[in-house]
Amino acid sequence: MRAWGVTDIGLRRHENQDTYAFETFGAPDTAVAVVCDGMGGVSGGQLASSLAVSTFMDELHARAHSEMTAEQVCEMEAQCVRCANAAVFARSMEDPAYHGMGTTLVAAIVSPDTAVVCNVGDSRAYRIGADGIQRVTRDHSVVESLIESGDITPEQARTHPNRNLITRALGPDRDIESDCFTLSLAEGDCLLLCSDGLVVTMEDHEILDIVRAEADGEQALARLLELSKSRGAPDNVTVVLIRNEKEVERQDG
Repeated sequence: MRAWGVTDIGLRRHENQDTYAFETFGAPDTAVAVVCDGMGGVSGGQLASSLAVSTFMDELHARAHSEMTAEQVCEMEAQCVRCANAAVFARSMEDPAYHGMGTTLVAAIVSPDTAVVCNVGDSRAYRIGADGIQRVTRDHSVVESLIESGDITPEQARTHPNRNLITRALGPDRDIESDCFTLSLAEGDCLLLCSDGLVVTMEDHEILDIVRAEADGEQALARLLELSKSRGAPDNVTVVLIRNEKEVERQDG
């Protein structure tokens, strides 16, 4: 399992309020990753996203054990999300300057056969494989609800005046529920986690083309960031890419 990550402030924001983390977890062939996109005024969003990521990862380390089923992993992730929400909510109650701050979250635990993904808000996960690109998560947003009800098309959603309004986030409320998705993976498949700063600047098929074209994950992320910034990058951009392959050790001679 190999993983890469990148985050950038973009071209219009004064602060990067995205936070991410990834690591090999439990065994060399298992990876965990989390991406959060904060909101809440000056510094509030950055605090919310960083606190959510650190709490999520700490809780994961405390709860994870070997031989967990996909159902157990899903419930564990949900518990970690609830703990992250509690941490952000409690911090917002301690200081009026941070009241109402929040963050989206998308996370995944990836093994050679299976990925278990959870999300709150509009940060996304995509599976990329031989059969193309598949969006795994469902946005908790106003425009996603309008798309599902048939009131607008996905194309109209990209320019809708309420496109930035989310309906679920960590932090603003005492309790939160996340969505969980379990999917099968083949060797060579990729899982891509991102904040909405990436998807507002490019289409899914463009993400697919770049990831497929670049054998080097770091170069794939560099190209995604370059394209996003060439189109104005109105928001922070964060991407984590996990590729289901064995890391080849370098042989020195």
